[in-house]
Order: sequence, then C-alpha cells, then structure tokens
Amino acid sequence: MMYAGGVDVGSTQTKAAVVNEAGELIGRALIPTGANVVQAAQEAFQTALDDAVVREADVAYVIGTGYGRYKVTFGDAQVTEISCHARGAASMFAGTNTVLDMGGQDTKAIRVRPSGEVIDFCMNDKCAAGTGRFLQAAAFALEIPLDELGDTALRAQKPVKISTTCTVFAESEVLSWAAKGKHLEDILMGVHRSIAARSISLLTRVGIEPPVTFTGGVARNPAMVAVLNELMGLTMNVSEESHYMGALGAALFALDRARARVEVAK
Repeated sequence: MMYAGGVDVGSTQTKAAVVNEAGELIGRALIPTGANVVQAAQEAFQTALDDAVVREADVAYVIGTGYGRYKVTFGDAQVTEISCHARGAASMFAGTNTVLDMGGQDTKAIRVRPSGEVIDFCMNDKCAAGTGRFLQAAAFALEIPLDELGDTALRAQKPVKISTTCTVFAESEVLSWAAKGKHLEDILMGVHRSIAARSISLLTRVGIEPPVTFTGGVARNPAMVAVLNELMGLTMNVSEESHYMGALGAALFALDRARARVEVAK
C-alpha cells in the first residue's frame, strides 16, 4: 500500500492529511500553529500518521503548503495553498467549479476545472476585514468563545450594519453597537454579513460558477455558511473535512509524485 502526506501550515492553525493509494483521506490532524512553525508541522504530521495508523517510513512523499510551507522541513516539495485547496475541493466534491477558501488572515476565490486545475484566482488585500481574523476581533470584543459565534449569530432578528472595513477598528464599532443596547446576536450577524459581502466581491471577480465549495477554517461556522448561501442564492458544498482541504490537496499532489517516482524507477 502506498501512502502520501500533506501539511498545510496556516497563520493560526496547521493541518495535516494522509491518503492511501486510492487517494482516500485516512488520517488528519489540526493543531495551533503557535510560534514554532517547524515544530507545529512535525507535530501535525505525526498526529495525522497516528490517526491513519501508518508509519512515517511507509509514506512515500510529503508536500508542504500554506504560508509556512517551507517550514515543513521533512517534506519533499512545496505547492501553493491555492493549488492545494483547488485540488482538494475538486477531489472531495466532484464537479466543483468555484472554491472559496476563508482562513484566519486571508480569503481566496478560485475558479477550477473538474480536475482541480486552477483557472483563475483572487485574494483579499492586506486588510483582514474579510477573514476569520475579523471574527476573532468581534469575539474578543464581546467576550464570547469563537466557536459560539455562528450559532449565536443565527438567532439574530435585526442584524446591525457593520460599516468599518478595518479589523483594527472592528472592536470599537462592535462595542459601540453593544453600548447602544443592540442584541449580541444582531451585532454578530452584522459582522458575518460584512465578511460575506467582501467574500462575494472576491468571488465575483473570478466568476461565481456553481457548484461552489467552501474550504478553510471558517467553513465550520454555520452562520457564515448560511449568509453566503443566502447572498449568492445557492447552496455551497461544505464538509466536516473542509478544514483539511488544503492538506488533502497537498497529499493528493504528493501521491501523484510518488506514483511518478515509481514509474521512473520501472
């Protein structure tokens, strides 16, 4: 049995995936990136190996991706996260034409072919207002756990309008609405709608062609999924494995290269 691995080192979290020779995801891991990026990559990969019940010596090829992809020191090569998210999305959801990847510090809109090949892509600018960092700022300001934001926002009756386009000032605006007596859920839904609007603007630049697959950590937020679906008038592909899409794509690229290495050896 041939195995391959992928490690996606993000700004806030590091993900790892192990696939078998059929390209099936059999092991995964998710840990905070922290200050020691090299250690995070190693720890995530070992955890994914343990999950797959596979020895590191049996993994034929490993590819690093994400902003810290060059810190995957045990890897054999690196591939950009754009290509990896496209490949992973096309593998998990056959027929995917558009990918929205929303992470902690950036958001990417990607048009893909059925094979997972990238046709076009667009990223947000240096401002993090359309990313998970904006959600983190709101959670901090309102003193609510990040994993409760989505469910809380879904209870909104009269969402407020968040006008700031800067994460630095998000806390001030959120607290201003709270001081005016607005309900917590209405403020949070306003934050979600603000982020969604920015994401759809990115998608429009590459062309929104269904099916659309949502990847990245924010894909686990039910309010963000609901708002994006509402504003686009469609139902995105979302999976419990969406968080691992970049690592999965990297592992699939690694599998391709492992197979090519075997063919050359013949």
